[in-house]
Amino acid sequence: MTPPNRRRTVPINVGGVVIGGAAPISVQTMTKTQTEDVSATLAQIERAAAAGADIVRVTCDTPEAGRALREIVRGSPVPIVADVHYDAPRALEALEAGVACLRLNPGNITDSAKVADIAREAKARDVPMRIGVNAGSIPGRKGLERGRGGSVEETAELMVEAALGHIRILEELDFHQIKVSLKASDVATNLAANRRFAALGNRYPLHLGLTEAGPVDTGSIKSAMGIGILLSEGIGDTIRVSLVGEPEEEVRVARQILANLEDRPPGPNLVACPTCGRLEIDMFPMVKRVEEAMRGIHRTLTVSVMGCVVNGPGEGMHADIGIAGGKHKGALFKSGRVVASLPESELIDTLIAELRAVAAEDAELLAAGKPLPVGLSDGVEAPPRPLTPLAVV
Repeated sequence: MTPPNRRRTVPINVGGVVIGGAAPISVQTMTKTQTEDVSATLAQIERAAAAGADIVRVTCDTPEAGRALREIVRGSPVPIVADVHYDAPRALEALEAGVACLRLNPGNITDSAKVADIAREAKARDVPMRIGVNAGSIPGRKGLERGRGGSVEETAELMVEAALGHIRILEELDFHQIKVSLKASDVATNLAANRRFAALGNRYPLHLGLTEAGPVDTGSIKSAMGIGILLSEGIGDTIRVSLVGEPEEEVRVARQILANLEDRPPGPNLVACPTCGRLEIDMFPMVKRVEEAMRGIHRTLTVSVMGCVVNGPGEGMHADIGIAGGKHKGALFKSGRVVASLPESELIDTLIAELRAVAAEDAELLAAGKPLPVGLSDGVEAPPRPLTPLAVV
């Protein structure tokens, strides 16, 4: 998603993923395991990567976590960001482990000499730093009190001031590979802080997200508003959706936010009718099965599942593949044309088989390092069955 008015930033490189400049908006998540449990942490990273994560952040808060990072970095399919807050030795251990980025607020480390050591080592290794301020933890007693009780604009101002303070520390150490995050748990403060920072005219990339957004259902809505509005205004270079859920759930929501800002959403896109009294097929289990089958698809593909003959055929014609149900029967559409008329008992199984074929083809292409097609390719054939007249739908 690249809006024409996108804020101009100086790109940084996070382990091969470019953030800022004209690079695509990247998706991040964070592991929820104890970092010391290497196998569990890598399993979460692999699931997140399969869901579409570009970068994964991992906590590094103990010496054991620092040692575990070495193996995690070696085994991860995506770049790893080490999450460090107050402990300078952990940052150095993370850099030695080969992480692609540090999440570190230099103002949280009281020993300036240790901050200088971290900046020097990160610069030598060409490793960027992400600095960030959350509305609920603005540094300084006075700021914290105002942040909790002040207005949205006052809190946003304090957040930006705190971020600029962290930036100045690194700039004075001649370190400029920086990305910035300003997060709140409410949409209004999140918008105000990021807009205020963007208006300053500096060129540091912005990492967007709502902190502590909540459970998957309500948190997804808040995140879509707090992130999507900013992206539509050209603000933001990388995003993380923070949910009480598995990392792959965060990634799916983030990808959906990006997809809905595109003219042609990247990745699979499901169009399904909301159901009403005209419904003539059992939609609810059908949609659930289709969602599950689509998780293995990586190409740009629109799938339609419609439950009646009013809007179904039109939506099916606009989808790459889909079904439209009628009374005990339905039609299978591919690339804008009807390819089969099927009894209800076969309708969803046929669509699932088609989607699994697409997913298998995507897996083969990715394994071979080949580009994915847009829509259906010639390798996915219509079912070898005689067609009955569409009039039966």
